[in-house]
Amino acid sequence: MRGTRRVTAATRPGPTVKGPGIVGGVQNYPNRFPDGRPAKSTSIGIKNAKGEYIAALCLNLDVSVLSPVTLALSNLVATDAEHRERPLETLRGRNASELRQMVETLSAERAGTPRSLSRNDKKALVRRLHRDGYFDSRDAAQTIADLLGVSRATVYNYTKAKGAQ
Repeated sequence: MRGTRRVTAATRPGPTVKGPGIVGGVQNYPNRFPDGRPAKSTSIGIKNAKGEYIAALCLNLDVSVLSPVTLALSNLVATDAEHRERPLETLRGRNASELRQMVETLSAERAGTPRSLSRNDKKALVRRLHRDGYFDSRDAAQTIADLLGVSRATVYNYTKAKGAQ
């Protein structure tokens, strides 16, 4: 397994997988797909009878589809409902991680993933992000386009006034 570091008890992100011929298995660690979707991963190195690595098995579970469930459950068990409607204001610029989290949250409110939203829901989401200042950060339009599975030009078209369709 080239490019990996040796896992020790102090650095192990999750429980290990053990068995005959299986070594160095690490399970349930956080990861991200190239397009930014969150994932849970498990990696297992497999050795032959001579003790040589012959394969690596990497499993990645797309957990972005669980965002609506996660949001619903967190709202269900929340006890601080008094200030939930009031957003916290910061004076610093937003980064891509915050933008990605906001897109996932807004999508979950509509019971879907960013890519599964209808055209009208995507428009509403983009307009809200634009209204809330998320387009002020660098490459925001491209990041939003990648998350929604549309072109950057489409994202800019979605920001236009509701009457201009």
